[in-house]
Amino acid sequence: MSSKMVEFTVNGKKLLAFEGLNLLKYLLDNGYNIPHYCYHDSLGADGNCRMCMVEIKGKKRPQIACDTLIKEGLEVNTNTPTIKRLREEILQMQLRNHPVDCPVCDKAGECYLQNYYMDYGLYKEGKHKKQKIKKSKNIEFGRNVVYDEERCILCKRCVRFFANITKTNELGVIKRANHSTISTAPNQKLQSQYAMNIVDLCPVGALLSSDFKFKQRVWFLQSSPSICHGCTKNCNITIDYSSTKFQAERIYRYKARRNEDVNGYFICDEGRLSYKEYHTNRVTQIEYKNSIIDFKEAISKIGIEIFIHKDIVILASPNLYIEELESIIKWSKKLNARLYSPLECYKDKEFADNWLKEELRVANAYGVMALEIDTSTPDISSDTLLINFDHKLAQDINTLHRIDFITHSINSQGLILPLASWVQSSRHLINSSGIKQYAPKTLVANKPILTVTEWIEAIGGDI
Repeated sequence: MSSKMVEFTVNGKKLLAFEGLNLLKYLLDNGYNIPHYCYHDSLGADGNCRMCMVEIKGKKRPQIACDTLIKEGLEVNTNTPTIKRLREEILQMQLRNHPVDCPVCDKAGECYLQNYYMDYGLYKEGKHKKQKIKKSKNIEFGRNVVYDEERCILCKRCVRFFANITKTNELGVIKRANHSTISTAPNQKLQSQYAMNIVDLCPVGALLSSDFKFKQRVWFLQSSPSICHGCTKNCNITIDYSSTKFQAERIYRYKARRNEDVNGYFICDEGRLSYKEYHTNRVTQIEYKNSIIDFKEAISKIGIEIFIHKDIVILASPNLYIEELESIIKWSKKLNARLYSPLECYKDKEFADNWLKEELRVANAYGVMALEIDTSTPDISSDTLLINFDHKLAQDINTLHRIDFITHSINSQGLILPLASWVQSSRHLINSSGIKQYAPKTLVANKPILTVTEWIEAIGGDI
């Protein structure tokens, strides 16, 4: 693609674009509804589904838009009667051996075939009642990926992902004609730490996540943009969650969300499955020495503990947002306390790779460093009051004088106060590339849990 701008025409409208730009990409990016399966921005064109046909002036027959480059004077029509008929016939061919099992398919509601049938379906019984070819179903590919041969339309997005993105070539097309199918090498399973991305890439119900399968219907889910807290890469994700009457909202899955500056279109499998941690061992009640107490009594005990201790150490989790850390900094100065956010305990060299997985398994380590918070391990004596804001290191510190603001249960005999998780709060993170990103609030508990800033504000007037 050159930097030269050229004029061309789509459906009689004159437009400007860079010369050599892929026509299908331009049309999709600018709101034109062009059906397609095999094309994907991260994978490029493959030209095998033929659904993106358009008419181009000067060509004897319709052309596929994914294999057409924009040039000066190009004249394109995307919705002529001929194109509509072609799309109907191509769709009918794709559906000939496709099973009608939408009611039990997890892709129902997100399936390209369903959407295109509503736009281009023939809506009448075909002349030939040929028996559909039966193929295998529920094939375990490994890495939580399940394959249904009957639903596959052979767009080869999954094959190209392993060939072009991970470079591991773990899938291929075997057999011929109507019997063609996607397969791993004989007696092999998927090994890539990014394998579950092919579930997102699959436009139909051929590749499904065994983790999500049969858990929830997509039309009952709500989606919210967010940032993965699995490491300092800060991959952009979409959180899919649902709430039913009289029940708290529940997260069902994380999906990759496009951000060309951070993670592109993909996330690692471990980050994708980390949603499970949110619902495990959550702290929802105030406790003191294993007994439940009320909010007023807790505030009183915090005031007393702070008053009687001269040496106070505050641990701040590097998973907290920038604004939450700033609140802790101000509070620590008010208390004349020592503030730390050790990072060493979050390092995991085995997790890191040269793509989207980084050694520091925490979201805002670079935010901590930007705020110049001490990242060393503090000295804590028997007379020190430890105030812990959900830091991992606090689990290994044995002291009776402690106040723990935590999201998930730890072994503590002090005052335990429930803290809103990162999905119940919002603010900014800084990733390893120095990019500052905003993560909006996603979930609201039936009984709201206070954030760091709200706790500090609640305590402040009583000190």
